[in-house]
Amino acid sequence: MTQSTLEKTKAPVVLPVGGEDEDNFNYQEVWYPVFFVEDLDKNRPNSFTLLEEDIVIWWEEKTSQWRVFADKCPHRLAPLTEGRINEEGLLECPYHGWAFSGEGDCEVIPQQKENQQAQKSSRACAKAYSCKIEQDLLFVYAGNPNNADKTPIPIVDPLEEDKDKWLVLNTFRDIPYSALTLLENVLDSSHIPYTHHGSVGDRTNVSTVELEIISSNRQGFKGVWQEGPRKGKLGTQYTTFVAPNLMWHDLTSKQFGRTMTVVYATPISKGKCRLFARFPFQFSSKIPQFFIKLTPRWYSHLNQNAILEDDQIFLHYQERYLEKLGGSEKYEKACYLPTKADLYVTEFRQWINKFNAELFPHQTLPPTPPHDVLLERYHSHTENCSSCRQALKNIKKIRQTLLVFSAIIWSIIPLITLKVTSISPLITYLTVTVNLISILLYFYLGKIEQKFYQGQTIAPRNVKK
Repeated sequence: MTQSTLEKTKAPVVLPVGGEDEDNFNYQEVWYPVFFVEDLDKNRPNSFTLLEEDIVIWWEEKTSQWRVFADKCPHRLAPLTEGRINEEGLLECPYHGWAFSGEGDCEVIPQQKENQQAQKSSRACAKAYSCKIEQDLLFVYAGNPNNADKTPIPIVDPLEEDKDKWLVLNTFRDIPYSALTLLENVLDSSHIPYTHHGSVGDRTNVSTVELEIISSNRQGFKGVWQEGPRKGKLGTQYTTFVAPNLMWHDLTSKQFGRTMTVVYATPISKGKCRLFARFPFQFSSKIPQFFIKLTPRWYSHLNQNAILEDDQIFLHYQERYLEKLGGSEKYEKACYLPTKADLYVTEFRQWINKFNAELFPHQTLPPTPPHDVLLERYHSHTENCSSCRQALKNIKKIRQTLLVFSAIIWSIIPLITLKVTSISPLITYLTVTVNLISILLYFYLGKIEQKFYQGQTIAPRNVKK
């Protein structure tokens, strides 16, 4: 065998997620989901903030792929998200019209003379990030682009098995607490009966929670709850944490089939992250699948946003209390954890401390805004969700139509009564009834419309029935 043949048969280099320093986890050297692909708009630049860096995501028609740049033009630092995708398919800066192709190369500087070649300078290039699509999510690599192809993308392994059998519900939201607080919360199944009582939990389902750790290392851990939730009615629950931004619960029951809860936590800034929640099902019966497919995505999102709000307020405060008491390093002193129900939480905090994996360690959390700001939905979800954005637009149109229709009917009825003396009482009754139904529908849709903007202030667990 020749040397060249040996080189060809060598296994590809795989770098550890979080960099090669075993004692310090580097959040830059990680792939992060930033959008569900179906929510991206191909006709305009899309914006996001990843690890405090503003980025612009845009569709390059020429190569039929998504591109990601730092959201600032190298010329005068104007945000490229305020620009457009021009007629040549280039991302055009709104300030002076500099335009860029997919690799970040500057192709057009309108202000230079014909014989000038300033666009060929490396200083004229936009900073490009590596991006890839996996399992319907757009992932962006935050660190050294040379490491991107060598670093594993955090995917949900079970979804690669029997892909056609999975029915997956998806949602996302920008939430006012950190990615680490989010992961700690969703790793803990024991809070569900209390926090989510009245939504997806029930206090009567509380039981002893005896968790076990199966394996643990720098790349995450796996655990098992033998009895499982709802006093064992749903079977054994297995939990996987893939450092630093993914976790899932996985259980199989005779009643419902296989059910998973998947959560990604993408850090935006200190005290803020984007949650991606996925709910994969393999039902034992086709009936639930039939009804779930009938439910509009936007309607599911309204319900899922309400569930997220069950703990949104107190988790925002919780991480601020922890910061005052010394942060993750002092976690076990700050918190009293006497039962195995907190084993995953303890393991997670030990992972943070062992590998120096605190996010934005030298910053302090921003001040707490009013509760209505913490519970707002429009900027944290609706405007970035293709389904909810369109549903809101449609509801506004329908309400406007109903208002005009009602006004016309009320105006016409007196005129008809004056001019036509022999009008049938039945016609009058039906006209008034239709109009009243229109008014009721107008106000009903108004309540739904409000749910795209603002969350509920009182959690279902605190509502007396």
